[in-house]
Amino acid sequence: MSQPLLHRELRFLETAAVSVGVMAPTLAMSVTGIAAANELGRAAPLAFVLAGLGVGLVAFGFVRLSAEFSHAGSVYAFVGKALTPRMGFLAGWALLGTYLVFPPVSIMGVAVFGRAFLHSAGLVNDADWFPLALAGWAVIWFLAASGIRPTARSLLAFEIVSVLLIIVLVLAIYLSLAGGAHNLAGGTGLTASVFVLPHGTSVSTLALAATSGFLAFAGFESAGSLGEESLAPRRAIPRAIVTAVSFGAVFYVACMVAQSLGFGVDAAGVAAFRGSEAPLGDLAQHYVGRGLATLLDAGAVLSAIGAGLGGVTVAARMLFAFGRDGVAPRRLGVVSRGTGVPTRALTLEMLIGLALLVGFRIAGTPALSVFFYLATLGVLSLLVMYIFTNVAAVHHLARRSAREAVLPIVGTGVAGFVLYHNVWPVPDVPYRYFPYGVLAWLALGLLISAAVPGFMARVSSGLIASPVRERATPLRRASRPLASDRSPAGGS
Repeated sequence: MSQPLLHRELRFLETAAVSVGVMAPTLAMSVTGIAAANELGRAAPLAFVLAGLGVGLVAFGFVRLSAEFSHAGSVYAFVGKALTPRMGFLAGWALLGTYLVFPPVSIMGVAVFGRAFLHSAGLVNDADWFPLALAGWAVIWFLAASGIRPTARSLLAFEIVSVLLIIVLVLAIYLSLAGGAHNLAGGTGLTASVFVLPHGTSVSTLALAATSGFLAFAGFESAGSLGEESLAPRRAIPRAIVTAVSFGAVFYVACMVAQSLGFGVDAAGVAAFRGSEAPLGDLAQHYVGRGLATLLDAGAVLSAIGAGLGGVTVAARMLFAFGRDGVAPRRLGVVSRGTGVPTRALTLEMLIGLALLVGFRIAGTPALSVFFYLATLGVLSLLVMYIFTNVAAVHHLARRSAREAVLPIVGTGVAGFVLYHNVWPVPDVPYRYFPYGVLAWLALGLLISAAVPGFMARVSSGLIASPVRERATPLRRASRPLASDRSPAGGS
């Protein structure tokens, strides 16, 4: 009897929901804006304008490769087929390193904003983070185990609700200031100065600020893991990635403009923004009332659950692909006949996340510290994967035309720049040690690929035998998915 396959059932919107969900725009806007304000003051929105352009360049390589290869292992196959099998394994290994820690990051987001919600709602003061994290972990596992379509639809619902709450706040700020209301620091009015750099701001400062904005887009590539579950993946996945990056760019810039104007563009307003621990909550209380601030905390919890759900989906597919190809234990390459979920791979991912949560709990680490420690490790590994993928895109596209390779070359440089500025200048303790942890993880992958007998032969044969679908014609010449790209039920 043949092994069951992943269920090909996701339409475009459900595919895009995974990329948007892992980006977690509501959660990102709750924690990343202050870093940009610290560097650029009133012009913090410019960090996200520049970041959006940079991410677009990095994403181009993913868009082109996902239009030609569709595989549950995403970059494992993209890089393995476009470059070499060994580089493909290392790219997949880097991505796996990210998505082993990203779901616990999201679960800590559930805990942090869950505590804030309980406090602002007047229910519990200073709630213990660990039970909230366990509750988030259990909800994510339940939803992820129910099937890819319920997973994607849950992601979509969570993000719609949380994004709408922020849109309410953004509109309230714009309308209030247009009507003459005072901003949080006591000034008045709307101004375009949020797009003008303060005098004396250097290009290097602007670029450094953009790196913090760049990280808000982390996860845009997640739809690539749905190559065997999306209807017409070679069309839907590139569109999903473009949609996620485009939506993020517009949403982030609009939110950052509202935050900068809401606090105020003068020295007092910038100081208030920089000193805020919960900028969205502070603005909501000032412009609307405590009720919206409480709802925004609840929205951030939903966004965090969605990000965790998307993260475990990506990790489980990578482990499944490794197991199916014999790169990892083959029992990880098993799919549930009923749900189409790689349940053993998902179970391993969830248990690793639980072990991390329990370990930090035993160590007595504060919730917010756990969030940033794991996020830093995940982002560093993700940036390495971005470089691998864009190098593969350069190599693959240059065989057709040198001109096609230009944007991936620039994308490689952008990812390398962001990685450099995350390790230099050397961060404070303990963050200065995290790059060594990522290097150790990558070195372990390299050692496995070089030292395990027959390992690379299994990678090579696995990539050949597994359902990597390749385009027969360049992307620009195709107007519809090929017949082999459709499910029996039809395309999206």
